[in-house]
Amino acid sequence: MSWMLVAAVLLATAGLLVLGVLAVRLWMDVRALAKGVDAASRALAEAAGALAASAAARS
Repeated sequence: MSWMLVAAVLLATAGLLVLGVLAVRLWMDVRALAKGVDAASRALAEAAGALAASAAARS
Protein backbone atom coordinates (compact mmCIF):
# COMPACT_ATOMS: atom_id res chain seq x y z
CA MET A 1 0.00 0.00 0.00
CA SER A 2 2.88 2.38 0.70
CA TRP A 3 4.15 2.03 -2.88
CA MET A 4 0.86 3.51 -4.09
CA LEU A 5 1.40 6.52 -1.86
CA VAL A 6 4.94 6.93 -3.16
CA ALA A 7 3.69 6.64 -6.75
CA ALA A 8 0.97 9.22 -6.11
CA VAL A 9 3.49 11.65 -4.60
CA LEU A 10 5.89 11.12 -7.50
CA LEU A 11 3.13 11.67 -10.04
CA ALA A 12 1.99 14.82 -8.26
CA THR A 13 5.57 16.10 -8.15
CA ALA A 14 6.09 15.32 -11.83
CA GLY A 15 2.84 17.09 -12.66
CA LEU A 16 3.91 20.19 -10.75
CA LEU A 17 7.27 20.16 -12.50
CA VAL A 18 5.56 19.96 -15.89
CA LEU A 19 3.27 22.84 -14.96
CA GLY A 20 6.28 24.85 -13.83
CA VAL A 21 8.10 24.27 -17.11
CA LEU A 22 5.00 25.24 -19.07
CA ALA A 23 4.61 28.39 -16.96
CA VAL A 24 8.22 29.40 -17.69
CA ARG A 25 7.73 28.80 -21.42
CA LEU A 26 4.53 30.87 -21.35
CA TRP A 27 6.30 33.67 -19.50
CA MET A 28 9.08 33.70 -22.10
CA ASP A 29 6.55 33.79 -24.95
CA VAL A 30 4.63 36.63 -23.29
CA ARG A 31 7.84 38.62 -22.90
CA ALA A 32 8.67 38.08 -26.58
CA LEU A 33 5.16 39.14 -27.57
CA ALA A 34 5.39 42.23 -25.37
CA LYS A 35 8.66 43.21 -27.04
CA GLY A 36 7.04 42.80 -30.45
CA VAL A 37 4.05 44.89 -29.47
CA ASP A 38 6.34 47.56 -28.05
CA ALA A 39 8.37 47.68 -31.25
CA ALA A 40 5.23 47.88 -33.38
CA SER A 41 3.73 50.66 -31.28
CA ARG A 42 6.95 52.65 -31.45
CA ALA A 43 7.04 52.20 -35.24
CA LEU A 44 3.42 53.33 -35.50
CA ALA A 45 4.11 56.38 -33.35
CA GLU A 46 7.12 57.26 -35.51
CA ALA A 47 5.09 56.83 -38.70
CA ALA A 48 2.28 58.96 -37.28
CA GLY A 49 4.78 61.69 -36.42
CA ALA A 50 6.26 61.56 -39.92
CA LEU A 51 2.78 61.70 -41.44
CA ALA A 52 1.87 64.70 -39.30
CA ALA A 53 5.07 66.46 -40.25
CA SER A 54 4.45 65.74 -43.92
CA ALA A 55 0.90 67.03 -43.69
CA ALA A 56 2.09 70.18 -41.93
CA ALA A 57 4.73 70.80 -44.60
CA ARG A 58 2.13 70.55 -47.39
CA SER A 59 -0.24 73.03 -45.75
